[in-house]
Amino acid sequence: MKKATTSKAAAKTLMNGAKIAKIGEIETIPTKKSGGIFLVFTVGSIKHRKPSYKKPQAVRELEELADIANAKAHPQFAKYAPKAKYRDDSANGLTRCIIDYIRLHGGQAERINTTGVLIDRRRTVTDVLGHSRTIGSIEWRTGGGTIGSADISATINGGSVKIEVKIGRDRQSEAQKAYQKQVEAAGGLYFIAKDFNSFVRWYRATF
Repeated sequence: MKKATTSKAAAKTLMNGAKIAKIGEIETIPTKKSGGIFLVFTVGSIKHRKPSYKKPQAVRELEELADIANAKAHPQFAKYAPKAKYRDDSANGLTRCIIDYIRLHGGQAERINTTGVLIDRRRTVTDVLGHSRTIGSIEWRTGGGTIGSADISATINGGSVKIEVKIGRDRQSEAQKAYQKQVEAAGGLYFIAKDFNSFVRWYRATF
């Protein structure tokens, strides 16, 4: 049986729009029965599209609340001010949602950075022949915060509240669990936020 080679572009077209990272051997085999052809190929990997973000109702309400507060604070620019935009599908996005929500409800909240500080001691030098090279090193200085400290520290209705942000499969470390016990033993509140909807439900039920 004679084999005829087809193009990679044709293979991608027949994959119904799927994103193909790599295509290996490709060949078409004519068939006597149907008069059609079969496309035989090997695929290195297929990239699936990430589902589009669907903004939760709680996030939409936060945006409206932020717009109202901004209009009251700057009435002369309210008409031209850009609309507030929030997302809760990343750790940074969820953290921002929670901090602004607490502040807009009269509480105090701030982000706690326990990752340390990156110190770049590199510099580029040029020798007598005009050749450039980089000397020095990058150092990571450990932060001065408490090990296991929560991502957000807040004061709500006069009480101490610590909030740990966990997105997706992220879980508490042993140090974070120990920190939670210390906070709760001292009479403080500790909450693990996985999405903004659940945080708002907890906030309303607690305060």
